Amino acid sequence: MLAEVLIYVPSVANFRLNWLNDRLAAAHTAALVLEAAPSGMVPESLARKILASVGARAVAMKMGNQRRLLASTDMPSEVEQSVDVRSETWWSSITEAFDTLLNCKTGDVMRLVGPAPMTNGDFLEIVLDETPLRNAMWTFSVNILLLSLAISGITAMLVYFALHYLLVRPMGGITQNMVAFRADPENPARVIASSGRNDEIGVAQEELAAMQREIASMLHQKSRLAALGLAVSKINHDLRNLLASAQLFSDQLSTLPDPKVQRFAPKLMRALERAIAFCQSTLSYGAVQEPPPERKTIPVEPLIDEVHEALGLGLDVPIRWIVAVEKGLTVEADHDQLFRVLVNLARNAMQALESRGSRDPARDQIRITGRREGSVAVIEVSDTGPGVPEKARAHLFQAFQGTTRPGGSGLGLAIAAELVRAHGGDIRLVPGTIGATFSITIPDRAVELDAHRGARALA
Repeated sequence: MLAEVLIYVPSVANFRLNWLNDRLAAAHTAALVLEAAPSGMVPESLARKILASVGARAVAMKMGNQRRLLASTDMPSEVEQSVDVRSETWWSSITEAFDTLLNCKTGDVMRLVGPAPMTNGDFLEIVLDETPLRNAMWTFSVNILLLSLAISGITAMLVYFALHYLLVRPMGGITQNMVAFRADPENPARVIASSGRNDEIGVAQEELAAMQREIASMLHQKSRLAALGLAVSKINHDLRNLLASAQLFSDQLSTLPDPKVQRFAPKLMRALERAIAFCQSTLSYGAVQEPPPERKTIPVEPLIDEVHEALGLGLDVPIRWIVAVEKGLTVEADHDQLFRVLVNLARNAMQALESRGSRDPARDQIRITGRREGSVAVIEVSDTGPGVPEKARAHLFQAFQGTTRPGGSGLGLAIAAELVRAHGGDIRLVPGTIGATFSITIPDRAVELDAHRGARALA
């Protein structure tokens, strides 16, 4: 609309000037004819025809100090407007054009003055009716309006189709895809296909597709966990009964007088009791019902020895087991839960070393260190294996996502992280080490580990 206004205003003013100049040109031709005729030789009827062809009531010319009336008819008593095209400016032409359009009445007369080329006069002057000019200007305005409406209609259709194909249809497709994806989010065919556009719609499609893939993967993992829980719940009962039977047999073995039996029977009993307890709480991880830790002050070195025996790392195993724990180090923790944490970390270290294929005791090592930092106990489990791949680090402590080893589930690190955090502690992968090093931090009481790390950094 603003463009139409900016086009129409100068156009109607220019149309008025052109119309007036056309009348002046016709009057100039008539003036040449009337001036060439001897005085009084032009009949009145011919003069009327000449004036009618010009559309004027009178034609006069100024020559020197005289103004000569060349022809006239029906002269009005009053002239409402006087226009001199020689001194017209763009602003005055615009204001006078709208004055003619809005204020001109039927019968109004105007005096028009213009140059008189190819004559002996200084300027040409004509008197004419203003009504034909007003009617011509209104006709021009209506034509401009109709043309503008046509252009606006075409523009509106172009804008409509452009918006429809560029925005409405893609947004409708996105909406339909979201509805279809909600009905079956685990179906990979419901993930929206990218159109390859580089604008906001294309970005929205790419981000929606990424989000749908993540949701589908997450739901698939949840379904996998649910199926796993159902399968374990079916196995749990029979496995627990088998372990109970094995425990009865171990009780009978403990009555035998053989020294070796007497030495290994208590360890076997302890292992079976621990296995039965683990079996009893198998489903607790999936249901987020891990029992709260029963914290006691326990020595760290005997616990590490239990882990060493549980892993079966004897003299015939080509992996060096190195323990570097502060003498008399204790930690306030649940014995069984901390045992599970260390077993999971040490077993992962063993599997990382075994993944190389060849065994070299001088190279393959598992090192467990422990120290006290104020009211916080720090235990580190490290190995000299290939380390944790970069792909696995983003979801290191999440079930089924923190492993890239074939056959691995990633549950060991997830369980270890849950148990450590239940103690108010923290577990993390130490960067920049040979192989993989996991640091376990367990406070003796409820202290802020972030404040502890800050104080340690300042020290």
